[in-house]
Amino acid sequence: MLLPQVWLWRRADAALVIGAALEANAAGAGHRSIATRLGRPACTVRGWLRRFAARAEQARAGFTRLLLALDPVAGPLTPRACPVGDAVEVIGRAGAAVVLRLSPMAPWEFAARVTGGRLLAPTGGVG
Repeated sequence: MLLPQVWLWRRADAALVIGAALEANAAGAGHRSIATRLGRPACTVRGWLRRFAARAEQARAGFTRLLLALDPVAGPLTPRACPVGDAVEVIGRAGAAVVLRLSPMAPWEFAARVTGGRLLAPTGGVG
């Protein structure tokens, strides 16, 4: 099945919805409160958060390379207390750099496009 690039592989929700959950989690919210806020089942949100946490370091490294390719003078990333926060920050910064350099696009749509929809997939994505 072919999906638009604003969707993630094997996920029923748009990248923007999943990205909102990841941002909330990086800010300290738990899966239940995020699920309530987004109107999604708690088990679905918990799955997104777990999958992203397992791949956060790989995502951080890959999106850092992209950020530096898009903006060679990008300032340093401030390390956070957890890899999820670091990954979410660099995805946002790379998304902002692509808007300035290429075209207007939401950071989570950018992340979906760059990873071919595989941001939360067991293999693939940016690495």
